[in-house]
Amino acid sequence: MDDDVDFIRRRYDRIGNLHDLIVRLLFLPFGLRERAVEWIGLRPGDRVLEIGCGTGPNLGLLRDAVGPGGHVYGVDISAGMLTHARALCTRNGWRNVSLSQGDAAAYAAPEPLDGALFSLSYNTMPHHRAVLARTLDQLRPGGRIVVMDAKLPPGFAGRCILPFSIWLMKRTVLGNPHVRPWEHLASATTDFAMQERLFGSYYVCRGSKPRAGDLPDGCDRGA
Repeated sequence: MDDDVDFIRRRYDRIGNLHDLIVRLLFLPFGLRERAVEWIGLRPGDRVLEIGCGTGPNLGLLRDAVGPGGHVYGVDISAGMLTHARALCTRNGWRNVSLSQGDAAAYAAPEPLDGALFSLSYNTMPHHRAVLARTLDQLRPGGRIVVMDAKLPPGFAGRCILPFSIWLMKRTVLGNPHVRPWEHLASATTDFAMQERLFGSYYVCRGSKPRAGDLPDGCDRGA
């Protein structure tokens, strides 16, 4: 279910014109994007990065959160997807949004970040743990990472849906339904929290980069 990075780039270059329609057909819960941005806890003047920004559906929300004195950075592996995101920025005159094409595992923001967002992107990255570590390295202590994505609902329903989910992902937006980003985030951050929507089919989770003396929530504090 994991594909190599070049294959992923080619797939998203091809579906750039259809990506937003595909996401709508997947019944993304109303207000989930807004909730994800809210959970980053951004303030005016902050710097934020979206990893896998795609066609840019979250860029306006992030820009509103940081205000005209802040800055929004976006990175995506697909030049085709970024064509749409850049056109969106041009139409809206967003001068404090900077977009880069490339592998997020090698991306270097030009300044320390106050927050970061993975939106429907973490599960598509075969090297997601490396991307998460790279993102944490660029976050200031106390800065927050939010992951918003779909997942299998719990129990019998999830087991029934799994074969169809794999079939659909392989033919559209790719990804690995067995990846559990909330566990990865909880093991590397503090202040972890998670909310589910649509009977457990979508979720938002968050965690903060540890400050000096903090232990990630996934560590054993009794050791």
